[in-house]
Amino acid sequence: MDNLTPMMKQYREIKNEHGDAILFFRLGDFYEMFFEDAELASRELEITLTSREAGPTGRAPMCGVPYHAADGYIARLLEKGYRVAICEQVEDPKAAKGIVRREVVRKISPGTVLDPKMLPEKENNYLASVFPARTGFGLAVIDLSTGELKATEILGGQAVKHLQDELVRLKPAECLVPAAAAQNQEFQKALREAGAFLITEETDGFFQAELAVDFVTSHFRKSSIEAAGCGGLPLAVRALGGLARFLTERQKANLDHVTEVTAYSTGSFMLLDAATRRNLELTGTIREGSRRGSLLWVLDHTVTAMGGRMLKNWVEQPLLQKEQIVERLHANEELFANLFLRRDLRSFLNKVYDIERLVGRAANGTANARDLIALKYSLTDIPRIKQVLQGVASRLLARLRDDLDPMPDLVETLEAALNPDPPFGLKEGGLIRPGFHPEVDRLREAAGGGKGWIASMEAQQRERTGIKSLKVGFNKVFGYYIEVTNTHLGSVPADYIRKQTLANAERFITPELKQYEDLVLRAEESLIDLEYQIFSDLRQTVSREAGRIQTTAAALAEIDALCSLAEAAQLYSYVKPQVSESGSINITDGRHPVVERTLSGGWFVPNDTRLDNGDHQLLLITGPNMAGKSTYMRQVSLIVLMAQIGSFVPAKSADIGIVDRIYTRVGASDDLSAGQSTFMVEMNEVANILNSAGPKSLILLDEVGRGTSTFDGMSIAWAIVEYISQDVGAKTLFATHYHELTALEAILLGVKNYSVAVKEKGEEIIFLRKIVPGGSDRSYGIHVARLAGLPKAVIDRSRHLLGELEARAEQAERRSGRVRKGVREAAAGRETDQLRLFTEGDWHPVLEELANLNVLNMTPLEAINKLHELQAKTKS
Repeated sequence: MDNLTPMMKQYREIKNEHGDAILFFRLGDFYEMFFEDAELASRELEITLTSREAGPTGRAPMCGVPYHAADGYIARLLEKGYRVAICEQVEDPKAAKGIVRREVVRKISPGTVLDPKMLPEKENNYLASVFPARTGFGLAVIDLSTGELKATEILGGQAVKHLQDELVRLKPAECLVPAAAAQNQEFQKALREAGAFLITEETDGFFQAELAVDFVTSHFRKSSIEAAGCGGLPLAVRALGGLARFLTERQKANLDHVTEVTAYSTGSFMLLDAATRRNLELTGTIREGSRRGSLLWVLDHTVTAMGGRMLKNWVEQPLLQKEQIVERLHANEELFANLFLRRDLRSFLNKVYDIERLVGRAANGTANARDLIALKYSLTDIPRIKQVLQGVASRLLARLRDDLDPMPDLVETLEAALNPDPPFGLKEGGLIRPGFHPEVDRLREAAGGGKGWIASMEAQQRERTGIKSLKVGFNKVFGYYIEVTNTHLGSVPADYIRKQTLANAERFITPELKQYEDLVLRAEESLIDLEYQIFSDLRQTVSREAGRIQTTAAALAEIDALCSLAEAAQLYSYVKPQVSESGSINITDGRHPVVERTLSGGWFVPNDTRLDNGDHQLLLITGPNMAGKSTYMRQVSLIVLMAQIGSFVPAKSADIGIVDRIYTRVGASDDLSAGQSTFMVEMNEVANILNSAGPKSLILLDEVGRGTSTFDGMSIAWAIVEYISQDVGAKTLFATHYHELTALEAILLGVKNYSVAVKEKGEEIIFLRKIVPGGSDRSYGIHVARLAGLPKAVIDRSRHLLGELEARAEQAERRSGRVRKGVREAAAGRETDQLRLFTEGDWHPVLEELANLNVLNMTPLEAINKLHELQAKTKS
């Protein structure tokens, strides 16, 4: 390092302190990168790699990006999983002695993004912190852009699985973990399987219990952990502590807008594991992960980004408490019934900016003047929204109305201080409204007046010299000057002092011009500096009011989310469900909320559903492929879920007994990276369901057992139905092509057969999409294959083989019947020709019949001995 130039030495010293990040080093109007950072950035950003003198030993690789366009480049690096450290000049170059002092003012990683252009409007950007312990995990998550902070503990025998499920729900962009725990391969595997987020390791000291307690109590100004709402959550507190130290020490983030921590329990919401979220396509489709085609896509008619984020959280966390569900339903009902109320609220909300993120940027010093103007305009409409909500009957809407704080003091300050149309940059002047600050007005007058004097001087000098082309101009390098073309140099007065020579002209200065130049430049510089300081103070004022602003923002978001649900109900003819704790689900003319919106032509065929913990506990659904079994099953679960988020539902009527968990096993997938086949993945998911579900759960199982041989699969499916019916007791929809399972209706209490109605017309069949009582004995697979476009030769051959196989099965059944008859007659001591069948070695029906020999008042052992005796006699 001794051989480096002073500037490159400074770069190296700063880079060594932030080796985990790509250093954006400010030089003039560019952020430059050197050495290994330059090589990496030029490759990842596809920008030119050059070099710069580094010292006597040679040159350093270099690349750079303009400072005004840096956000786009930073976003691309973050998407690729890199961190970026922003290094700025922190002293005035004019006052600097030697190299200008520079410092990293902020570090940006995927979980700490604040720039709105890098963030999806209606989704949170979470940074998670996981603290593992012998008993389970502490989990804390923060959205730094909004100030939302939550913490929980996940304990018990299935803690790893539940941690994964919670991380799948939250979808953090980054996850902070202790370095020692990160070396545990099982822990690493669990995190990798939970999502594609950046894993950041920090020393175990970041998670010390004492430091964590100090942060929580001091930051939130509480006397104890209990007062902060984190009592009895020691693991969660340590996760919080690690998160806070990482943000403040490593990322240089300001947490002034983080005004409270919300402790929550995953058991307070309906449990939805990762497979269920994926299969039900709650917020994204299975195939592409797109929002379009998901339940959220149907329900989201929010007009604010805050409302969109809140509605997404509702969809991902259905409620369990009847009182909370009914409260939302009542608010939804009032907004649904009162079109004018809903219309007025949505009209005013449509003018509200994302004030949660505006206050986040203010606290972290990244908000510009236009952000504060947007905040002012948003708060201006709060009194109108409160007025619209006067007289509402819903307790929830009334409470939200009372939570709205118009903050007239803050609005008045911003209105008086800020230019209503400020520039985007903060060092261009023009931020502060005239009349707000006397010194700003004085400096503005001086700067403006000086420029006017310069214009008049040009006119005076033209008249004095007779040079009509004479110009008085200015540039940043040479300041103010008088420019005279070479043609008129003979007319230049003696008091003109030569300043610069051009190809076709000369530039001059006079003592009078120099005096005014100093006055104007000093006034402009002082004005810009003063305006920036006043704006920074305003930004701090907003930051200090973060708690009030966030309370109002949360109320606005909830009003918007409720209006969105009412709007969807109105548009799509939903009805208010009745919610109870009866355990029964009764739906009349239920519809799939997404499928009916995506159908091209034709009406969606509605279906009824009856499920309970009694004689309709498990519905065994058979019928053709593509007839709608999977759609029907999913629509039942989505209607239940919608009811428990407080939404109206797509049905003629619905009585929903609250469900604590929804489990699904739908479709085929494998996990080759983990060495698991499709069938192994299926069995893992089914095992989780059977080991976790209870009487209040709702289970959806589709084609379980199809990934192995017919008899294996049928046996497994049969046993699963028995286990759910007799041991689990969960309400279940079980779709299958194993028609033999329909016999279970006569054997097991609570199992009912249903099938999808089909109308046959010659060789053609019509799927009626109607679920009707009774089982089905055909799957119409060849018909579906023909619809899919298989070659005619394959279809014809399939039909021929199906005929042969059905004939063989019929022949085998007749033969099996003769064998059973021979066994019965032999066991009864009658010697007939049927004994000849027994001696041919067809043991399968023989053994089946032996199981029933007790009806002949003979033990199995006695029967076997009798049969052997008769067999020997026959052979002799």
